[in-house]
Amino acid sequence: MDCGILLDDNNRKPICRLYLNGPKKAIGMFDADDRKEQRVALTDIEEIHMLADRLRATVERYDKVPSPVAH
Repeated sequence: MDCGILLDDNNRKPICRLYLNGPKKAIGMFDADDRKEQRVALTDIEEIHMLADRLRATVERYDKVPSPVAH
């Protein structure tokens, strides 16, 4: 199962992607500045807690970027 987690249900604001289907589990981390994915291997799902600060930082960077106004 691959699962993308988005801020505000906006595909332009990816927070992370979980790769839990195969034998090798991973989380794809996104940097709000360049939006490139960096995969981090997980040996146990509980390791996600160790990445909490990084996930929060991504959300905070998105919140600082002004959203384009729709006309």
